Amino acid sequence: SPGAIMEHFTLNFTVTNLMFTTDLQTPNSRKFRSTEKIMKHYVRSSASRAVSQRMRVTFFPRSGRHRDDTKVDAVCSYKGNASLARFDREKLYQELSTMTNNVTKLGHYSLDRSSLYVDG
Repeated sequence: SPGAIMEHFTLNFTVTNLMFTTDLQTPNSRKFRSTEKIMKHYVRSSASRAVSQRMRVTFFPRSGRHRDDTKVDAVCSYKGNASLARFDREKLYQELSTMTNNVTKLGHYSLDRSSLYVDG
């Protein structure tokens, strides 16, 4: 659409009860797809409706510091448009924090409370 600009931000957090394995590095694996689906659901549902409908989330898991940790980097892209609701990264952080029980739970996953970061 005219005036739409692709905007990006990154979201990072650590899952403490998801052991990083090679199948999490393989986008076609069952484990990757199911984990990605859960992560995308929570990110999208925490953004405002106007933004989430225009958002694409790319999931990148990597090895954490401890054996059972998986760090998650998500690159989020959305089409910005002056006539639509403005995306507020601070609000997204607050909504994710609330939705994850103060950054402790993401569905059946446990999170490192100090790991949530929204860049930008």
